[in-house]
Amino acid sequence: MALPHRPGRPRRSRPRRLVRTAALAAALALLSPLGLAGPASAATREVPAADVEVTVNTQASLGRLADTARGVNAAIWDSHMNDPEVASLMKQADVGAMRYPGGSYADIYHWQTHTAPGGYVAPGTGFDAFMGTVRATGAQPILIANYGSGTPEEAAGWVRYANITKGYGAKYWEIGNEIYGNGHYGSGWEHDDHADKSPREYARQVRAYAAAMKAVDPTVKIGAVLTAPGEWPDGVIGQGDPGDWNHTVLSQVTDVIDFVSVHWYAGGSDTTADAALSRLSRLPGELREVRNQLDRYAGADSPRIGIALTEVNTNTGGALLTARPNGLFAADAFATALENGVFNVDWWNTHNGPGEIHTVDGETDYGDMGMLSSGACGDGVCQPPANTPFHPYYGMKMTSELGTAGDTMVAAGSSARDVSAHAVHRRDGRLSVLLINKNPDAARTVGLSYRGFTPSAATPEVSRYARGDSDITDVTGSGATASRVTVPPYGMITVTLGPKAGTGPGASAAGTAGTPKLEAVTDTTARLSWAGAPGAARYLVQERDGTHTWVVGETTGTSVTLRNLPAGSTHTVNVLAVDASGRLAAPSGPLTFTTGTPSDAVCAVTYHRDSGWGNGFVATVTVRNLSDTPVTGWTLDWDWPTDGQSVSSNWNAAFEQTGRHVRVTAPEGAGPLAPDGASTASFGFVGANDGPNPDPTAFRLNGAVCSGG
Repeated sequence: MALPHRPGRPRRSRPRRLVRTAALAAALALLSPLGLAGPASAATREVPAADVEVTVNTQASLGRLADTARGVNAAIWDSHMNDPEVASLMKQADVGAMRYPGGSYADIYHWQTHTAPGGYVAPGTGFDAFMGTVRATGAQPILIANYGSGTPEEAAGWVRYANITKGYGAKYWEIGNEIYGNGHYGSGWEHDDHADKSPREYARQVRAYAAAMKAVDPTVKIGAVLTAPGEWPDGVIGQGDPGDWNHTVLSQVTDVIDFVSVHWYAGGSDTTADAALSRLSRLPGELREVRNQLDRYAGADSPRIGIALTEVNTNTGGALLTARPNGLFAADAFATALENGVFNVDWWNTHNGPGEIHTVDGETDYGDMGMLSSGACGDGVCQPPANTPFHPYYGMKMTSELGTAGDTMVAAGSSARDVSAHAVHRRDGRLSVLLINKNPDAARTVGLSYRGFTPSAATPEVSRYARGDSDITDVTGSGATASRVTVPPYGMITVTLGPKAGTGPGASAAGTAGTPKLEAVTDTTARLSWAGAPGAARYLVQERDGTHTWVVGETTGTSVTLRNLPAGSTHTVNVLAVDASGRLAAPSGPLTFTTGTPSDAVCAVTYHRDSGWGNGFVATVTVRNLSDTPVTGWTLDWDWPTDGQSVSSNWNAAFEQTGRHVRVTAPEGAGPLAPDGASTASFGFVGANDGPNPDPTAFRLNGAVCSGG
């Protein structure tokens, strides 16, 4: 089991010798043959055949960008935290949130005295100075109340000072940082003075903090700390605890919190750029499992509780931090997380300090988890002047070319593993598509196609960040079209297209329907309702799988019951308002739900995770026959919800797994399952999970769907 990271502590290194590297002229030859790197006439160029296909579906909404979408962390040990250049750079990147006082330091920090016993506090980093930077940026603060050595009363005093005395309007307040790292699970890096370090005590204290802080300002939003599903210590159950961290905490706090805070680092034993970029494929499933857990404990109140990804980076042991691949990672991570249900993503860190030095893609990687240079030297190697942006800054900034607050993220799919695609339908009707080429050696020519959007014949606006660029570069008119664009190796391109006149949601007389709510669900039906849209003659309910959508319901009202759904199946739907002329408005926000199991089933299955350790677990499954006749020679089937789940070893039954499908066969010599639940069959296994580990949603005994429990 890999040890957890300690992102909240500053790096301290010996001075290093200065190394200077220049961009290789040969790299320019690898840039786009469409002229995105040179001045040759577009009329003389041949358009190469596409080797990647990207489809964008503007009728498949992934949600709207919040004003807090892009964020960064700020730490009180960072002497450059409030430099004027910081606010200017963050404003240019449309940063809407700044988190303070800095990771693990939050749990030793006392706001009133501006002290952090046991840690270093840089001059000029007090709360009011920080708020000056926040306001100059045009952002909002995300503040971490001291859980480790603080009290609910101290946190309430901070709320009073911030919002009553100073009128800062600080909305978002987390209770502690990575409190699950307090030693309760054997590895401790987070300060925690509480005698009881269990998740039960944390939940009890969250309730106390929330009560004290909201008594001062009822409008503040309180956030509880969760582990990222599939990342340590997810699945680990401490001695005497009823469950792991997330399940224990959420079972007690969903009525008093407004959001949850999770951290996600690519990490892993393989520190290559390709490995870090590939690990992003785990993030959607992990965020989906966070929402599943909220659904389980908050029920119908779940949509009210937001998810914030308050720390993200690669954290690959220092081999990939300031280099170009981490810029690609930053752009991909911000866009991926926002598309998968979070309202805020905060990069760790604004400045962090030099670490282990490497050469990556012909440039010096300073081993620094910051977006901006701290100007420090380590082991004889000096960074560029303070506040010089590193590649991750430009990755975040590129996402601001994609969309801003209020714009709608829509589904985009790529045919190539090494080319990521993200799309945003702007409020003014334009469509922006971000293409990220993670191949270091070859340009990729992308063929673009659209569903629900017809581009105008005008030349698209094109922005690029690639080798040879010192900032996001406008390359409009250099050869990209609405249907074809070439992305340089290790490069990013954003293409922004206007709609053909008379097309798109702006041509509809109907407004946008409200995000659907799940009113009731059974094993085969789901009843949905939504807020109506002005000018709507009827509504279409459509389901989405990737970029593919299809209509599953139609009504002139504002509710519908979907029928004939498979038991234990998961569905993501949008609602589209249609005007009297049949023109579609923009899609509503998405709803994802899972059907249940039949209450009158002829069998029942109990699936219980006995223990876990982040990337593995032990489970016991018990089967009962509820029919009125014995069952002999049984088989039990289920499907894992994610690709990373598998059975490693087993006992008391025979296992076979193909893809996600698992079939369990009664052991040789097993007797029949008696009718009416009079006997049970029990077996167990050791499982592995690479990423989230959600429970199966449906079990079938000899083909019949069973109930749970």
